[in-house]
Amino acid sequence: MDDLGAFVAGARCQVPGTPGGALDGLTFAVKDLIDVAGWPTGGGNPDWPREHPTPTRHAWVVQALLDAGASVIGKTVTDEVSLGILGENAHDGTPINPAAPGRVPGGSSSGSASAVAGGLCDFALGTDSGGSVRVPASFCGLHGIRPTHGHIDFTGITVQSPGADTCGWFARDAATFARVGAALCGAPLPTRLPTTLLVAEDAFGFADSAVQDALAPLVDRLAAVIGQHRTETLAPQGLSTWQRSQRVLQGSESWRTFEPWLDRCNPRPGVQRGAQPGARLDADRRRAHRRGADARGGARPPAPVAAAGHDPVPADNAFPCPGSGAAPLGACLPARADKLPDQPRRPDRRAAGQPARRHRGRRAGRPVHRRRTRGRP
Repeated sequence: MDDLGAFVAGARCQVPGTPGGALDGLTFAVKDLIDVAGWPTGGGNPDWPREHPTPTRHAWVVQALLDAGASVIGKTVTDEVSLGILGENAHDGTPINPAAPGRVPGGSSSGSASAVAGGLCDFALGTDSGGSVRVPASFCGLHGIRPTHGHIDFTGITVQSPGADTCGWFARDAATFARVGAALCGAPLPTRLPTTLLVAEDAFGFADSAVQDALAPLVDRLAAVIGQHRTETLAPQGLSTWQRSQRVLQGSESWRTFEPWLDRCNPRPGVQRGAQPGARLDADRRRAHRRGADARGGARPPAPVAAAGHDPVPADNAFPCPGSGAAPLGACLPARADKLPDQPRRPDRRAAGQPARRHRGRRAGRPVHRRRTRGRP
């Protein structure tokens, strides 16, 4: 019985594994973005399965685990089409966090983390594009991983952002976690420890002092076991720079993935709030590329990002733009950055050879962006 709200409503999906495999006797849950043959992939939104056929084949990762002997016991709640990080879903509810009742479980693989933390299964599958396994693993006190991009076959899993999507898993104990990894990666468990422990000093620098103090004893224990450790800078350009780039790239790709479905299907409210910011980021991405191309003397635009794995079924109820009748969702967004006119540069009236003057902290000749006043030209 599920008293945690971890599993999707309705009949429980159950598929037995192949007896005698390396994972024989273990049970696992499957995030509702991952195909299980004969069961609809809900995507966390009631309109998603209405527009996408029930899969007739298991996702590669599900088939690999069934072949290894593990058995599916259910499909788990997710943020709508994985566009969320807290684990809240307006349609399916928020699964309980067994490690901290009353707190969110983290998302978007919220139900999978809740089911494992609550002891409802031995391990569970999730997807991770921008933290959707790592965040709920942290919130629920579990082992969780985002594998190297492309290392685990993504066939049969709903795409969000192709350049970032991965499939990961959760487990309560390290032994089970490692056994699942060996089955999915097709490699035996290592018999020797690593030779060096690397500590990312810039990552630790982002943590609050209380978090650093809590982690320090664990780092010391690992260093004592391995025997050698050193600090390294993970991101020479700065983790904030990496984070901003990741946000633009992932948001842009997710918008390109879901925009056709949003325009044609007009799903119930909720998912639009998660997708719309990606439209603005996509505009920023294209404008940045145009500026870079101009600086380089012209260049071809980037190749378009692949759409979701299942083509959406056309619908005639496009998202209505207030006051203007039916219109595509993209037309209802605020003015995009790439549609704003370029601001003129303020003329530099200093005489030749004179140093640049400073006025209110700005150097003469820099662009000035003036706020437009309604009613004035």
